[in-house]
Amino acid sequence: QVQLVESGGGLVQAGGSLRLSCAASRRTLSSSAMGWFRQAPGNERRFVAAINWNGDITYYAYSVKGRFTISRDNAKNTVYLQMNSLNPEDTALYYCAAGRIVTIQTNPNYWGQGTQVTVSS
Repeated sequence: QVQLVESGGGLVQAGGSLRLSCAASRRTLSSSAMGWFRQAPGNERRFVAAINWNGDITYYAYSVKGRFTISRDNAKNTVYLQMNSLNPEDTALYYCAAGRIVTIQTNPNYWGQGTQVTVSS
């Protein structure tokens, strides 16, 4: 019912920055909150950040606090993830997600196809 399309991934050196974007095809009651997860080979998919519709509620994984910033542009129905001070541990396939703010961290309703972020040392 909701298509999420990520972009902005790529290869960057440690200490560099990348900005990911995710455009949603539409907003529904079950997709008003949006966020990001990541998964490295051999590891489970883990929560990174989330933001509610109004942008006044944000959640971050402890490992990215102070380095990553999530934001959104509702006119474009797009969420962004600004990633600074990247390190090799940030290397993963990053997935955009949408759902309700109260449950998006554990059970998103929609997923994007993922965009690869690779950080070299």
